[in-house]
Amino acid sequence: MTRSKVQSLRSLRDEMKAVARGDRAAPADAAKPSFNSVEALVRLLTPENRQLLAMIRDRKPSSIAALAEMSGRAQPNLTRTLAKLEAAGFVTMKTVGRRKAPSAAIKKIVVEIDPYSDDDRLRVA
Repeated sequence: MTRSKVQSLRSLRDEMKAVARGDRAAPADAAKPSFNSVEALVRLLTPENRQLLAMIRDRKPSSIAALAEMSGRAQPNLTRTLAKLEAAGFVTMKTVGRRKAPSAAIKKIVVEIDPYSDDDRLRVA
């Protein structure tokens, strides 16, 4: 299971400035997806998006157009949603000829919430 960062935008900005100034090295997880809060993750995982992820996992669509047909969603809306899910690391887009085919990139998400601080953790499998 890999860890994704839950980090405020201010903390991320301060970290990036310190790296740019040379005050510190880039963290090992700098290239991994991050969320500015657990709430941002929950907003991304709406029931509709979770249903879409299950459809991608189970039915393995051959293209975005095929997924649009399966899901009944408009293709521009679906493309925007897939871009967000891909940026979060939940979906990968594979180029097949001239088409892009989505595939599920995760199996499970575990959120650990520290009720006494902002030190929440997110693990993705």
